[in-house]
Amino acid sequence: MANTVSAKKSIRQIAHRTSVNLARRSRVRTYLRKVEEAIAAGDHDTANAALKTAEPELMRAVGKGVFHKNTGARTISRLSRRVKALKNG
Repeated sequence: MANTVSAKKSIRQIAHRTSVNLARRSRVRTYLRKVEEAIAAGDHDTANAALKTAEPELMRAVGKGVFHKNTGARTISRLSRRVKALKNG
């Protein structure tokens, strides 16, 4: 158990940051799930629209430190490739 005032404050800060990051991660996953569902349904227009809304959300989470920047870039790249493949095939 923390004894000093600064250690107790640190515990409070960590708990708050954890809850905020969990909410951000959940929000991003919801947007990504919508893209995945549209891809699974084979609907290019819906998938493209969902991707356009998911990308800034994911990049915002990257900027806040919830995800690594390469993880965000890789996820967007893979999703956009799959959405593009829907149009062609």
